[in-house]
Amino acid sequence: MKSSAKIYIPLLISLACAFGIFLGSRLNFNDSESIFTSNPTKEKLNKFIDYIDYEYVDYVNTDSIVDVTINNILANLDPHSVYLPEEEYVRVSENMQGDFVGIGVSFYMVNDTVIIIRAMEGGPSEKLGIKGGDRILSANGHKISGDSLDEAKVMELLKGEEETKVNLKIHRKTEDKILEFEVERGHVPLKSVDAAYMISDSLGYIKVNRFAETTYEEFRPALLQLKKEGATELILDLRNNPGGYLSEAVQMADDFLKEDLLILFTKNKSGAIQKTFAESDGLFEGKQVYVLINENSASASEIVAGALQDNDVGTIIGRRSYGKGLVQREMDLGDGSAIRLTIARYYTPTGRSIQKPYENGNEAYFNDYLHRYENGELQNVDSISVNDSLRYETPGGKIVYGGGGIIPDVFIPKDTDFEKENLDLILRSGFLDRFIFDLLEKDREYYQGFSLQEFNDSNLIDETIVKSFHDYMESLDFELRIVHKRDLLRRYLKATMAQQLFGSNASEKILNEEDKMIEKIIELSKGENPQP
Repeated sequence: MKSSAKIYIPLLISLACAFGIFLGSRLNFNDSESIFTSNPTKEKLNKFIDYIDYEYVDYVNTDSIVDVTINNILANLDPHSVYLPEEEYVRVSENMQGDFVGIGVSFYMVNDTVIIIRAMEGGPSEKLGIKGGDRILSANGHKISGDSLDEAKVMELLKGEEETKVNLKIHRKTEDKILEFEVERGHVPLKSVDAAYMISDSLGYIKVNRFAETTYEEFRPALLQLKKEGATELILDLRNNPGGYLSEAVQMADDFLKEDLLILFTKNKSGAIQKTFAESDGLFEGKQVYVLINENSASASEIVAGALQDNDVGTIIGRRSYGKGLVQREMDLGDGSAIRLTIARYYTPTGRSIQKPYENGNEAYFNDYLHRYENGELQNVDSISVNDSLRYETPGGKIVYGGGGIIPDVFIPKDTDFEKENLDLILRSGFLDRFIFDLLEKDREYYQGFSLQEFNDSNLIDETIVKSFHDYMESLDFELRIVHKRDLLRRYLKATMAQQLFGSNASEKILNEEDKMIEKIIELSKGENPQP
């Protein structure tokens, strides 16, 4: 056995190298033919792998060799060229399509029971009146409860082909009734516009969490509605937005730019340049727009911010953005997996690339946030290092820089108070979601009796609930050290409750209270603190 193992390890390495040489030589996507077009090298390698599959004395998983080899090749290209195994490719594709097919509920599994957190807005379940707190007892006669309850099995029963039906038997605790619903599976929106509401009589607010296939379809009606309500100024919140589809960013930027203004251009390795211009009268053209960005705003978010900044439109507010100026394309590998390969660089209208360096390897690249934290640029704009050789000037005379993100026109430092950071971590971790879910479960009839206005005007999160949350976190061995931010904790608890009762729009409104960037925009909007 030891001898076999000694042979097996170098064999894997040899196969990986052989396949790597072959695949690396063929990764040229300018050719219109497939990378796997028949050729002697491919045939030789196929025979070699076949011999291993059918003749070698021990079993060798040649599929895993191919996966490892592809990953090794991509790791030596750039940080954003990656391999997507089938399961991950399906998940990523579903997320970026902007919807999925199912019944449209989010749920927890509690004490061997599936309990609905909330029926998703616009989904089949919401339209039929299924509510948060409902217990799913069975689906098409299959029992969904008990010790053998498995989340994957539950998902399998609830998801399915479009227009197929699933019969649900549900226990509604608030009415102590067993209800039956025939739900036709359909497209359930995965919203990329989290919130759209008026902050004042003239100032609107829209938050976009990513650029999916349906983002502009969501953004356009939201912007039209705010205009109808009197918006002549707009906050476009792209903080923590990692980007997505280039086409969606272009359509969004077009709404703020005059016809024929350059939005961006791309350049591939052969030097071919493709320019993209604003094409028509924009929905918000000629009006004031404030774009919020931070260190996690990347890719398509930076395209929008850069297009507006370089055309002297609006005001960019926040902190230096992520710095991703590469364009990827997803390419199917034929077995359900894919590669996301960088095919070009993009440039803002002044000609700057905002891609941060990646010559020092992926680890250093992805740890750039730590570097920014340590050099002080998250607190002080003067700590942002710029390269004078990458200095550009906009038509209006504004100085901008390439080489690693969009530097905002108005800088807002990051709140690095330990207690605030601790609460932000808890907000993202899901602890608040589960605590609020359990709280609502104790008396859903009471909480669901509030209208949105009554909820906003109420003081539901009292000191008793705050103390209960402390106890809950301690039961999970998490020390909650909050002394000076109890009001912030109360707001986070209330925002989480609003999310589960009323949706993301209500939640974001509460989270945005006392937001430093939004407060600065309100000052600018009122002319209280004019900027040069």
